[in-house]
Amino acid sequence: MDELKKLIREVPDFPKPGINFYDITTLLKHPAGLRQTVDALAVEFEGMQIDTVIGVEARGFIFAPALAYHLGAGFVPVRKPKSCRRRVLRSRTISNTDRTHSKFTAMPSARANE
Repeated sequence: MDELKKLIREVPDFPKPGINFYDITTLLKHPAGLRQTVDALAVEFEGMQIDTVIGVEARGFIFAPALAYHLGAGFVPVRKPKSCRRRVLRSRTISNTDRTHSKFTAMPSARANE
């Protein structure tokens, strides 16, 4: 994992002092690093029957489709509020910081209990 961290460029004090931005484009352009990242994510779901991987914009839009492909699952993008002009399902997020964290998750299969 330390080797992958070295592929991510750190931009100090962005977007404001005291916060560092981690630019993953340097990881994305590295073929072996990208493959290792997706493979490492997939290990977390080994042995599970996954129907759908949900990716929250923006990083989730990058990694979740690759993970879904690796797992043989579908992909559903989830947008931040007001970034989609269509009727949407809403959920509430509670955060105690002013930072946002892009995450994704895999949904266990509804068929798992069949």
